[in-house]
Amino acid sequence: MTRSQTASTELGAESTVGAQRRSVAVLALATVLGGLGVGASLSAGALLIADVTGNPALSGFGSTMNAVGAAAAGIPLARLAARKGRRIALASGNLLAVGGAVLVIVAALVEAPVLLFAGLAVLGVAAAVQLQARFAATDLATPTRRARDLSLVVWSITVGAVIGPNLIGPGEALGSVLGLHALSGIFVFTIVAQLCAGLVVWFGLRPDPLLEARRIAARRAPSSFSAPQAGAVSGSASASPGFRRSSQFLAVALVALGHAVMVGIMAMTPLHLTHHGGSIELVGITISIHIAGMYALSPLAGIAAGRFGAIPVVIAGFVVLGASALGTALGGASVPVVQTSLVLLGLGWCMVTVAGAALVTALTPEADRPARQGQADTTMNAAGALFGAASGVLFAAGGFPVLSTVAGALVIVGIAVSVRLGAIARR
Repeated sequence: MTRSQTASTELGAESTVGAQRRSVAVLALATVLGGLGVGASLSAGALLIADVTGNPALSGFGSTMNAVGAAAAGIPLARLAARKGRRIALASGNLLAVGGAVLVIVAALVEAPVLLFAGLAVLGVAAAVQLQARFAATDLATPTRRARDLSLVVWSITVGAVIGPNLIGPGEALGSVLGLHALSGIFVFTIVAQLCAGLVVWFGLRPDPLLEARRIAARRAPSSFSAPQAGAVSGSASASPGFRRSSQFLAVALVALGHAVMVGIMAMTPLHLTHHGGSIELVGITISIHIAGMYALSPLAGIAAGRFGAIPVVIAGFVVLGASALGTALGGASVPVVQTSLVLLGLGWCMVTVAGAALVTALTPEADRPARQGQADTTMNAAGALFGAASGVLFAAGGFPVLSTVAGALVIVGIAVSVRLGAIARR
């Protein structure tokens, strides 16, 4: 290689590093803004359903419809990203979420439950955008920094998750001023937040990380194209397509299993606490520290995955989820045990989700990544919705002990799949 070629390569590498830093910063900011809307709407959705329908028993459908919408949007957003790039896909998702918030406001005005459920489902696209954003952070990342950069975007969800629920009061005041249903006022904040997030992505995500990654890959020698390794798994680009696909589907299954365990136990925690005399304030505190466990330490999970490999971190995450299930099964009326278990539940979910998402990316050739990432998001949300719905039946059958036992069985499956995937990677 000549001196001029070497200089050109170094300049290109520096340019890529700079583009990646900008992409992560833009994605994190957009996720913070979008998260404000998501956190606010999830908090008010259940209350609004109970008020519009007159049936508090239906209030749980708010989170269910949100999960359904997120699951339905995962693959279409990924396909749009594959054709047009991350910028157009993410901004389009933000715009759809704005439409969902408008539907919710209109439904509350005319007291139309069906329209309200539809609006909450469309608003679920905002959650799908957050999931897609974490994958966008990996497009230009080096393999050893992939999990870390992904985790930084996941961490930025913390801001919206913490601040969002506190906007209910101001939202009610705004709704009254605008002549809206008081509980729908908070969705005005959601509209503004999603619009701002979309604008940040549209104007800030340049160059588009996915399209830029493809241009870089096109300049490489064919032999260096998308070898899945470096901090995630050991492997070879020469493996057969069937071999690679099976490992990708196993990685997707790991993320789905971890998410299902988290959603199932979390969904029944409020009922468990109130059945043992806990107050609404206690429920709020418990869920808040659980959310902190989910997101606050995500950069550490990303750093660990980059240093020790994704599969060991995923296995460790399932072990933490198992400890959480054991705590909820045996905790009974002990608030400290239940709260500790919920913190562990969030931490285990974080480890599995961050390392698992990095694993899906590392195992998938660059050309196929958007599609596989979309499948991972859809599968993850669908698994959460299914086990979340089943958790009510299991809880009714035997409380937390029965629910936690089934969750523990899913944890064992997750560890077995992780070990299997590790064996495949070593081969």
